[in-house]
Amino acid sequence: MNKERPIRVLIAKPGLDGHDQGVKVLALSLRDEGMEVIYTGLRQTPESIVSAAVHEDVDVVGLSSLSGAHNHHFPKVTELLALQGKDDVLVIGGGIIPEEDIAYLKEKGVKAIFGPGSRIQDIVDFIRSRVRQI
Repeated sequence: MNKERPIRVLIAKPGLDGHDQGVKVLALSLRDEGMEVIYTGLRQTPESIVSAAVHEDVDVVGLSSLSGAHNHHFPKVTELLALQGKDDVLVIGGGIIPEEDIAYLKEKGVKAIFGPGSRIQDIVDFIRSRVRQI
């Protein structure tokens, strides 16, 4: 029997953002969709996020920011993943991200931004459509 490995998702809150209710809901929803979810908790550095992503061999890193530091933290995560040879990891973001910042984040390697009101199913579908399951 050929059993596929579940998609592994690491969810992180970089910087000083102390609000995590949304990512907790997302983590539970992704788990309910059959994904393995690792939540690193609040106030993570880009270095600690990438270290955990490499250690856990994840397919996806989901970053959430409500503090306004997304233009610093999100690109730093994509840069550090690339330096670790993990530029194949899908990086997505969420939170309060101004529309004018989205193009910059995508240019820096963040593949999608899901803001307030995004449907969980849209996030699930996006992940599944872009992660090659082994």
